[in-house]
Amino acid sequence: MTVVVSNSEKLEELKNKIIKDGVENLHVLADFDRTLTKAFVNGQSRPSLTSVLRDGNYLTQNYASKAHGFYNKYHAIEIDTNIPHQKKKKAMEEWWTLHFDLLIKSGLNKKHLKEIVNSGKVEFRQNALELMDILKERGIPLVIMSSSGLGGDAIAMMLEKERKLYNNIYIISNSFKWDKKGNAVEVKKPIIHVINKDETMIKDFPEIYKKIKDRKNVILLGDNIEDLGMIIGFDYKNLLKIGFLNENIEENLEKYKKSFDVLILNDGSINYLNNLIKEL
Repeated sequence: MTVVVSNSEKLEELKNKIIKDGVENLHVLADFDRTLTKAFVNGQSRPSLTSVLRDGNYLTQNYASKAHGFYNKYHAIEIDTNIPHQKKKKAMEEWWTLHFDLLIKSGLNKKHLKEIVNSGKVEFRQNALELMDILKERGIPLVIMSSSGLGGDAIAMMLEKERKLYNNIYIISNSFKWDKKGNAVEVKKPIIHVINKDETMIKDFPEIYKKIKDRKNVILLGDNIEDLGMIIGFDYKNLLKIGFLNENIEENLEKYKKSFDVLILNDGSINYLNNLIKEL
C-alpha cells in the first residue's frame, strides 16, 4: 500500500484541531463501493455490488447483456476526469434510471441480494471491519452515503453478514419498494448516483442528521473526486479528506492530490485511517 499525503503541514494542523475538540465532536462520512470495499477481488475489477449481479446468472436471460452494455458505455464516462461535471452528471442519471428500470423488469428479488452478499465476490477493504469496531468502541458515528445500484438493503445485509451492523452506522442510499413476495416494484426518488451526492444533503435525512449535527469535525472517505460533494450542506468545522485512488493512478494522481488530504493507492488497506483514529 502506498499512502500519499498532499500537504503534511496542513494535515498535522487538521489533526491537531480535531484532537483538541475530542472524538465526541467527530464523525466519519464514507462512500461504500470501492471505498469501504475492495476495487479488485482475486484480480477481477469489482466496482460494486451491482457488478456481481451483472456478471452472474441471477435474473432474466437478457439482463446481463443489457447491463453490460450500459456499463461499457457509462463507466468510461464515470472515471474520465476530463469530462465536464454537468455532462458526466447527465450521463450518470441516464445510466441509473435505465439500470433501475431494467432491474425491476428483470425480476429483482430480495433473495438475489442475499445471494450476492453471500457470493464472496465482494469483499470489504482490508482492515475496514476493524475500522467499524474502532468507531463503535469510541462512539463515533459512521454515515455511509452510497449511490449503490442495489441500495441500502444490500449494504445492510453485507454489514449484518459480518456482524458489523452497529447502531452507530447510518446508511443513506438508493432504496426499492418491495412487494409481499420480495420483488422490487419501484425505486424510491430521488435516485442517488456518484455525481449528484452534492444534492443528497444529510439534512434531508432528519433521523441521521440529528445524530451528527453537533459533530462538526468530519473525516470523509471516497474513491471519486465527486464524493467530496457528500459534505455539501453540512456545517462542518474541520474536514479531513481521505481518497482511495484504485486505478489509472499516474493520470489521476495530481488531480486527486489537489482534492484529498491523504491518498491510499492501489486498492490498499484502510489501516492508515484506523491508526489515525486511534491517534485522534
